[in-house]
Amino acid sequence: MRHGKKFNHLGRQTAHRKAMLANMACSLIEHKRINTTVAKAKALKQFVEPMITKSKEDTTHNRRIVMSRLRQKDAVIELFRDVAVKVADRPGGYTRIIKLGNRLGDNADMAMIELVDYNEIYNAGKVEKKTTRRSRRGGSKPAATPVDTKTTNEEEE
Repeated sequence: MRHGKKFNHLGRQTAHRKAMLANMACSLIEHKRINTTVAKAKALKQFVEPMITKSKEDTTHNRRIVMSRLRQKDAVIELFRDVAVKVADRPGGYTRIIKLGNRLGDNADMAMIELVDYNEIYNAGKVEKKTTRRSRRGGSKPAATPVDTKTTNEEEE
């Protein structure tokens, strides 16, 4: 039985897994998207999203927590300086996993994991819509503006 086992061990010992996820997170922060297997992408998503949330509030304590997990000074600096500014208004869901198919050598399921706010292809087509908190259940619709039926010739006479 697998009671209480909440994460994928990825077939590695604890130290190897933590080092691998730290390196993959640093690569994701540096390059904004990386290709890997689906299982590693899902594990990376759980690893990196809490750190992006911590980077939104730039305190010494948060920097030390993130530094202890990432282990690369340049990645931490870029995370707090560039990535945190870009995701400041997003409430969560900072990464996206796109499945790519199977790898040729061993037929492993491959995926691309990327930071959502850095993909210009997906973000270019979306227009920000106005959000409202009220719904119009049975309420009246806004009145349409009356159309002037007179033509310009009638107005001149």
